[in-house]
Amino acid sequence: MRSDIDVDVSPDYPVSWQAAAMNTLMRGTMKPMSSLLLRHPAALTVACRAVELAQRLPGRLPDDVTVTEEGIGACGGEWVRMADAHDEGPAGKKAVLYFHGGAYFICSPATHRSITWRLSAAAGRPVLALDYRKGPVHTLAESLEDAHAAYRCLLDRGFAAGDIVLAGDSAGGHLTLATLLSLRDQGMPLPAAGICLSPWADLTDTPRRFNRWMDPVLPAGRVEWLARRWTDGLDPRDPLVSPAYGDYSGLPPLMIVTGSTEVLRDEARRVALRARRAGVPVTYEEWRRMPHVFALLADVLPEARLVFGHIARFLGAVPVPAAIDGSRDRRG
Repeated sequence: MRSDIDVDVSPDYPVSWQAAAMNTLMRGTMKPMSSLLLRHPAALTVACRAVELAQRLPGRLPDDVTVTEEGIGACGGEWVRMADAHDEGPAGKKAVLYFHGGAYFICSPATHRSITWRLSAAAGRPVLALDYRKGPVHTLAESLEDAHAAYRCLLDRGFAAGDIVLAGDSAGGHLTLATLLSLRDQGMPLPAAGICLSPWADLTDTPRRFNRWMDPVLPAGRVEWLARRWTDGLDPRDPLVSPAYGDYSGLPPLMIVTGSTEVLRDEARRVALRARRAGVPVTYEEWRRMPHVFALLADVLPEARLVFGHIARFLGAVPVPAAIDGSRDRRG
């Protein structure tokens, strides 16, 4: 079973015209706008307000998807359920705890429903999308505190650790990795698996040279600028700040998905290699010419819709753990 999930995957397909068009559009709009705007703290506030207004626009969801608001600790969230995704399964209650992306200062569960409803369908279980606290008002530590609170809330409600999957994209992928490492370090029971879509895993000031000019969405200089802001006063090589430097011993199986031209591709690959060296089975998927968090574009990109079938296969191959104990000894 381990050989089914400890693999590198490079899907062989012709890049769709939709993906080619989207890359061209984003390279000519989103990337230069980000390069221009993200140069001053005030720009973060403007971007937050713009996204808040945009997410109030009604979005289209399938008729068999339900969204229910949920309050968790100091923050909120929402349950996203497909009609055939049930809390109760043969082994008990099951859930995906999802952390949305947005560079730790924008977006919300509402902006990421194109991912969460499809993830619910792929996993066959409801998704709890967390609206964790974000910058510039809040810190990385507070975001991590919210992730812990949500996980403990699920445990308190009768979900077994082995029936929970953690998942996230971009900054939410960072939060997924940091949460797994932190839970392990605290001796908490660990979830069955972690799924990271285009994770932001290195917040050090190391220049991002790989794909610097090829990424159609993210300007490397602005990613580095944000990293410096969020790590001010912190040790950027702390694994809870930069999971690319973490010790992954004892963690559950991971699935890491990235695009071949992403500026963050290199750090996603480094996480996969470090986890494998620590004995963790990792499915690493690199999709040719796909933009950052391409799963978010599943309404328009055929490739983005296909990735959820890959997620379903990964989760189907993850062994059902009797207990994944974060307190077990780490290997060197």
